[in-house]
Amino acid sequence: MPLFPLSTVLFPDGVLPLQVFEVRYLDMISRCILEGAPFGVVLLTDGHEVRKPDAEQERFVAAGTIASVTETTAETPGLLQVLCRGGARFSVVTAEQRVNGLWMAEAQLVEEDHAVGIPSDLQGAADALDRVLNSLHDVPEHRWPVQPPFRLDDCGWVANRWCELLPLPNQQKHHMLMLDNPVIRLELLHDVLDEHGLITS
Repeated sequence: MPLFPLSTVLFPDGVLPLQVFEVRYLDMISRCILEGAPFGVVLLTDGHEVRKPDAEQERFVAAGTIASVTETTAETPGLLQVLCRGGARFSVVTAEQRVNGLWMAEAQLVEEDHAVGIPSDLQGAADALDRVLNSLHDVPEHRWPVQPPFRLDDCGWVANRWCELLPLPNQQKHHMLMLDNPVIRLELLHDVLDEHGLITS
């Protein structure tokens, strides 16, 4: 699977807009579209998203999220606007960089979150997210940071959306992403929301 190391964390069911102009990634996206195949998004820890001469080696965490291309727009030559949707999580078994700079990996899927209802003591996090979603009515749907279907009764889905919306450090977001228990993930997010006064009684 091709990898796209980025300074962002993609979550399952998340929305990822990209501006692609490097040849290695233009080729990758073209192949993904042609073959109906996904690519992997991993968090960049060293180096740069854009390849530079004499730059330090790209390094990234050994786990991430599968991304599938849902829309593409090419209004400017050499620049591709891409919209992706997050799928399953994965861990990197091995990775190697090709001559053109593209990383290829052997990956192993991580078990998906089990659907778990919202405990009563965490309902405030779901209610707060519902208020955010209701505030999007005046925004064109294609620009919504959260895309339907909305699963406000599911711990993992609500936690993941808050991970995307809150200005958390990327390493903290990645830690949240890889937590096995969605209830614990939501508990941690609920505490953050409470600290910022976003939970109402």
